[in-house]
Amino acid sequence: MTSIDLFDYHLPEKLIAQRPALKREDSRLMVVDRAKGAVSHSMFKSLPEFLGPGDTLVINTTKVFPARLKGRRKTGGAVEILLIRRLVAGEWLAMARGAQKARPGEHIIVGDGEAELVEKMDGGMTVFRFESDAEVDRLTGQFGDVPLPPYIHRPDGRADEDDRARYQTVFASQSGSCAAPTAGLHFTDDIMEAIRKRGVNVVPLILHVGPGTFRPVKSEKIEDHVMDSDPYDIPKETADAVNAARSGGGRVVAVGSTVTRALESSADDNGLIKPGPGATSLYITPGYRFRAVDAVLTNFHLPKSTLLILVSAFAGRELVMNAYEEAVKNEYRFFSYGDAMLIV
Repeated sequence: MTSIDLFDYHLPEKLIAQRPALKREDSRLMVVDRAKGAVSHSMFKSLPEFLGPGDTLVINTTKVFPARLKGRRKTGGAVEILLIRRLVAGEWLAMARGAQKARPGEHIIVGDGEAELVEKMDGGMTVFRFESDAEVDRLTGQFGDVPLPPYIHRPDGRADEDDRARYQTVFASQSGSCAAPTAGLHFTDDIMEAIRKRGVNVVPLILHVGPGTFRPVKSEKIEDHVMDSDPYDIPKETADAVNAARSGGGRVVAVGSTVTRALESSADDNGLIKPGPGATSLYITPGYRFRAVDAVLTNFHLPKSTLLILVSAFAGRELVMNAYEEAVKNEYRFFSYGDAMLIV
């Protein structure tokens, strides 16, 4: 059993990025070479220089939607609903705050509409029913808020127009996430074009990110933590491209933990990717044998988080923790709006 304390580190609060870099490509890039055990420093705009012919870059094209709804009970109490995943037409799995006294069957006023509380579950999880899918789209579009991570602070507690633009990748296409796949936030259209011009194959998948990505490991032993399940879909063209890269000796470069978990969840023992939809609760811890991914682009993650544990499994805990110590010393910017790390 492995102590969670092994994945703790000291982070000065000033290094938690409250805003993104002025330009996406102006983020810094730390490069961690697993074979050499070495760390070097660069800028994200230079990422194409670390990729080349034969590489396949896999991106997550999920889109963050304004999933945070402010509501109120008819008795007057405030209720906040965070939509997580559509279950059936009009019904959503959600997290609710302020609904402790609400009972199934009660209607919560949201904007100029309503949502019925269908079920209450452990851990603040709920099921809400809306009039229709179209009504959900209308209410989130008109009254919803981008659900920023809890460590990003705004004066009124709400995302602003800059957040609506920047807490989203430039290649986001399919709505369904209540958190951004943050490793992708640094890319620009120009960087994507430069990567393709170097002979890199860029292919998409979808994994809709839930709030579990921010949930810390609270158990003393990391093995006792249970991951949330996230839905994903891997197009046949993407599976074919990844499989061709692996058979041809090229690298599969995963943009973020979401891509890593989706690919690893769909890979067989030989690393071949199976296309199609699925759901993953894969929890990658040290000792895991990676079957599909050869390099990972990621951000700097929270202490004692499943994301830090994942990159430690990929690069080795000692190397990763040394890299994080180096990042703190060099005042890298941390978490969702922070800088990036490429592990090769």
